[in-house]
Amino acid sequence: MALRFFNSLTRSKELFQPLVPGQAGLYTCGPTVYNYAHIGNFRTFVFEDLLRRALTFRGYRVTQVMNFTDVDDKTIRGSQAAGESLEVFTARYKQAFFEDLDTLRVQRAEVYPAATEHVGEMVELIRRLRERGHTYEDAGSVYFRLSTFPGYGRLANLNPEQMRSSGRVDNDEYEKEDVRDFALWKAWIPEDGPVFWETELGKGRPGWHIECSAMSMKYLGEQFDIHTGGVDNRFPHHENEIAQSCCATGGPFAGTWLHSEFLLVEGKKMSKSLGNFYTLRDLLEKGLDPVAIRYTLLSVHYRAQLNFSFEGIEASAQAVRRLRDLNGRLGRSPAGPGSGDKVWQLTAACETDFTEALDDDLNLAGALGHLFTWVREVNALLDSGSPDAGELERLQAWLNRVDSLLDVLREEQDESAEGRVAELVAQRAAAKQSRDFPAADRLRLEIESLGWVVKDTPQGPVFHRR
Repeated sequence: MALRFFNSLTRSKELFQPLVPGQAGLYTCGPTVYNYAHIGNFRTFVFEDLLRRALTFRGYRVTQVMNFTDVDDKTIRGSQAAGESLEVFTARYKQAFFEDLDTLRVQRAEVYPAATEHVGEMVELIRRLRERGHTYEDAGSVYFRLSTFPGYGRLANLNPEQMRSSGRVDNDEYEKEDVRDFALWKAWIPEDGPVFWETELGKGRPGWHIECSAMSMKYLGEQFDIHTGGVDNRFPHHENEIAQSCCATGGPFAGTWLHSEFLLVEGKKMSKSLGNFYTLRDLLEKGLDPVAIRYTLLSVHYRAQLNFSFEGIEASAQAVRRLRDLNGRLGRSPAGPGSGDKVWQLTAACETDFTEALDDDLNLAGALGHLFTWVREVNALLDSGSPDAGELERLQAWLNRVDSLLDVLREEQDESAEGRVAELVAQRAAAKQSRDFPAADRLRLEIESLGWVVKDTPQGPVFHRR
């Protein structure tokens, strides 16, 4: 089986066929850097991390581009409210975003272009649109004329018969299905203060939508493989990207469009007024484990709404502990006589089922079901002490390969705790050998008080977290 994705443009699952065999060009809409990103944003960014890792897992060489929107209505208002230059204001949130990515173990993209550094490319793209007759000007601003692109509305599934232009709009964001000619270049107004560029288009700044078209095409080419974002980006932002890009080049834009669904908090839409609006930093201040947060964001299919709850975080933490416990057992278990062909059959079946689920539009939830069946059966084999050295290596290799997607096995806590438990286990074994059973019982209780369990096997004692 090969990778298949649900393409938002065609609303069907399609076999992934990159423009260049073995390579995948991926554009992911990044943050608008006017505040700390919230967990709804990170639901999308973690989904895109899974997509990147899944492509690598299946052998593709990935080139990912994620933009920073560092000039738009929100960033300008935010910098003015803070009494800072646009550059200083947005730099703080760019740095915070990278810190949050690292906290959630999101792999870095190859390129992070900032809009303010690519105004020249945007002006050139607008010039091409003007030459092809897709623009008009008014009071120094340049607008895209929607009537020149008959395919408008296909991505958002807008009904062409009901779609009527309601004039034009200068705001970067506007209401769903409010179809309007949109600004490619905004003439300077006093409210923008010192934020402007002097160009052949006049004094002003780019509109939000032209930014992504210019930056994606610069680093991935006029046509590339995959474009992603949250469902809130689908209209108007991505719809506008398609229109202006196709009209500027005369050809297609991105081949596959993937959109992640909204995140709910305790069953409700996230809202500051409801008191359930959280940035990642808010959750960390509450003592939540960032790896459990990552697992929670991964564990529900990206096209399904995710209900984020504190109970769910605890369930995710338990799932992570099960994987880490198995990882620790595989590293500590002594070699046994061998299981016949049980290890090989069990692991080969898991590899097949897990990969087929992943290939089916990143169905990681289904893949995890197969994985935890394997975990349970592997633990039973380890309890029996049967796997030999080669089988232990085979089990560990598959778990590590799965973790190339999940990235949850690494533990950043003090490793001295495990070393202390290992010492206690050795002391207990020595006490039992000398028949000092009261001391052995005391050491077992001390091990359990540290959150670990020790079991005696024919090959010697083994221990793992409770």
